[in-house]
Amino acid sequence: MDTVQFQQMLEEKGISLSSHQLNQFERYYQLLVEWNEKMNLTAITEKNEVYLKHFYDSVSAAFYVDFTEPLTICDVGAGAGFPSIPLKICFPHLNVTIVDSLNKRITFLQHLANELGLEGTSFYHDRAETFGKKPEHRESYDLVIARAVARMSVLSELCLPLVKVGGQFIAMKGASASEELQLGKKALSVLGGTVLDMHSFDLPFDSGERNIIVVQKEKPTPKKYPRKPGTPNKSPIE
Repeated sequence: MDTVQFQQMLEEKGISLSSHQLNQFERYYQLLVEWNEKMNLTAITEKNEVYLKHFYDSVSAAFYVDFTEPLTICDVGAGAGFPSIPLKICFPHLNVTIVDSLNKRITFLQHLANELGLEGTSFYHDRAETFGKKPEHRESYDLVIARAVARMSVLSELCLPLVKVGGQFIAMKGASASEELQLGKKALSVLGGTVLDMHSFDLPFDSGERNIIVVQKEKPTPKKYPRKPGTPNKSPIE
């Protein structure tokens, strides 16, 4: 996917990018490749692949969820900034918080936000399990999003404690989404979530199946969740 196709395909989905926003994506790509030589941010570095499998894939959440409102968003385990930074470039009014367990990645993201002039962004070096216990973050976000971080039963425990009641948790998944959702149903229920929808689509150029799972937070998450770091992964709620 070259930059012209990227712009056109987003336009077809109702997302129009200005020259400034296109320049921000270009700079993002440059910094990603530059920093990737010093630290492991991504295995994908070829430009067309980055635009398709990182940028376009990240923005695909907005094909099914309304990001035009001034939402507070928390991205759990964003790595090199996916999906929240591409979404923030497309929808500058979003207030974005990123939590990631690796400090080197947070350093990259802070530099990236400064270079791109992204206001309304906050970055935290923390484990999601401890972050979700902090009163100033717990149940305080309109929307919590994660892309390819953990299987659904684990991811729900990392994300739902951060979603305010009435807010949403968005899980961006690959082809195994239906199977994961079946195994994760108990966790969602225990943690206060209900599946609203699952949107399936294929990335352009035969690049694989994608699924956007939308979960509504219906009731508060019990205080004991999330459990201590590592526990959700070792013994998921299933």
